[in-house]
Amino acid sequence: MSAVARPTEAPHLNLGRKGEDLAAQHLQKLGFVVLSRNWRCREGELDIVATDRRMLVVCEVKTRAGQNFGDPAEAVTAEKIARIRRITGQWLRTFKLRWCQVRFDVVAVLVEPGGELRLEHFPGAF
Repeated sequence: MSAVARPTEAPHLNLGRKGEDLAAQHLQKLGFVVLSRNWRCREGELDIVATDRRMLVVCEVKTRAGQNFGDPAEAVTAEKIARIRRITGQWLRTFKLRWCQVRFDVVAVLVEPGGELRLEHFPGAF
């Protein structure tokens, strides 16, 4: 009998998941209800979709293990913003929901040299 090796998650995906978990916990502490995580469609993915029952918040989470490639929030480019807006429209159509207000936030998570995670939340980032 041979053992079947399970593929391990790539380190950058594991890091991203930790950042998204921390961001979701942060939003919940602020009173938000998380409606979707890692929602995918043909065009891409939304990291977190949440609500405070008045407003829909679409949250892009960027996690970095260091600042060699810049601050995590700097990775949200104009092209990425346009794609997130299109995917949000698809999310709203899929769930047949209408919201008076949709806000787009960015949560940047940086892993400090000692391994501690530092979170910065930018409400209404775009």
